[in-house]
Amino acid sequence: MARWYDETFEGNLRLGLKGGRMLFREQSAYQTVEIFETERYGRVLALDGVFMTSEVDEFFYHEMLVHPAMTTAERIARVLIIGGGDGGSARRVLGYPEVEEVLLVEIDAMVVEASRAHLPGVGPSWDDPRLEVRIEDGTAFVARETGGAFDVILVDGTDPVGPAEGLFGRDFFAHLAARLAPGGTFAMQSESPLLFPKVFRETQVGLSQVFGSAHPYFGPVPLYPSGTWSYTWASREGDPRAPRSDRLAHAERSSRYYNAEIHRAAFAQPTYVARLLAP
Repeated sequence: MARWYDETFEGNLRLGLKGGRMLFREQSAYQTVEIFETERYGRVLALDGVFMTSEVDEFFYHEMLVHPAMTTAERIARVLIIGGGDGGSARRVLGYPEVEEVLLVEIDAMVVEASRAHLPGVGPSWDDPRLEVRIEDGTAFVARETGGAFDVILVDGTDPVGPAEGLFGRDFFAHLAARLAPGGTFAMQSESPLLFPKVFRETQVGLSQVFGSAHPYFGPVPLYPSGTWSYTWASREGDPRAPRSDRLAHAERSSRYYNAEIHRAAFAQPTYVARLLAP
């Protein structure tokens, strides 16, 4: 008999997926890591009972996190990803032929190991010589590391609780900005403005203080609470609405959701968001 896997959000919202086998379930030093089969979404990764990604809908999230930053940066030779242990963001980044080096810093080795074993369609070729994986705290890494600047920095973290809490702090943003090359771009997932309005607003304020301006943008993630998610683009220079045509064409060829029209439309602010961000 099939079982249901439930995510309970703040005790008042429950999302359920009907599924089958539990493929992986272990307690790491940081969280419970699970990968299980479902009827609608294929294999799903959950951390501490919260759905992270699935085989069926991961393209919505990863394409929208990665491509707006990659298509608007001046150069994309060197890319830093904080988090992203499932490999979905690294896969999209490595698809660009201009990329020479990708450094993925993930705090939990178990997420990487489980994803490599059970979610091969989500992640990249983990043996790509351009990819280096470091298992350590991303906040500590950017505060300490001084080994050169990055053209693009992506923060692919979980909700701001537990090991990911520091990924939404102003000090962390300042360290990231210090590691960004001239003409470089930054993007992060910035939660649902509907369900996390305080976190969303504080993220925009913090990034604006550090970079001078922040540009939230939006897209669907069917697996996540509310179904609508936000990301934020930031840079000390450049225009988030002006992707390079050559990189845009490349991204469109390999994408299932992202394209030129989606890029432009994603930066339009719904009225409730504009009111939320008003001074």
